[in-house]
Amino acid sequence: MAKKLTNVNIFKFRVIVDTEQDVFRDIEIETDASFEKMHEAILDAFDFEHGEMASFYMSNEAWEKGLEIPLMDMAGDAALSMKSTTLAEMVNKPSDKVLYIYDFMRMWIFYVELMEVKKDQPSTIYPRVALVYGDAPSQDSKEMDLFGSEFSEEEFNEIHGEVKEGDEEDDDEMFDADEDFFDESEFNGSYGSYDDN
Repeated sequence: MAKKLTNVNIFKFRVIVDTEQDVFRDIEIETDASFEKMHEAILDAFDFEHGEMASFYMSNEAWEKGLEIPLMDMAGDAALSMKSTTLAEMVNKPSDKVLYIYDFMRMWIFYVELMEVKKDQPSTIYPRVALVYGDAPSQDSKEMDLFGSEFSEEEFNEIHGEVKEGDEEDDDEMFDADEDFFDESEFNGSYGSYDDN
């Protein structure tokens, strides 16, 4: 169980999940908490199971992806990671924005905006959900996107041909080195605001 700290600053974030319905949670968390703790608080607030890959991206008014803070340090000691980076190092004023991407196969996108910086309340354990709006989507309600966001599996098969067991195509015929199967904008582009849906 989390211990109660006193006389500490608290960030209040509004976390909006990218769905057709308006669904958000207001999360209050210590300013010196790690991004890893925020990652866990978001999953708990939306009743998502832990265990998938995730990243935070510093963002701007247009909700574009900026500096990445991944769940794990993949590039060595110099790289950022959720465990080694505190919230206060990256955000400090209301309206600061962060994108949170969870489960890179289903691409759950959360828009995280700092709403307020305040003092803690007596006898309150943080992090905590301060406000719930709307029903959280089921984590499995979004299908895995194995073929890139541009095409469905049926469209993919129509374009490239469905490979059945026993087909005698070799690897060189099946995978053209000049052909891109992934939409680069999925990884390097930007996301619109939740109002775009």
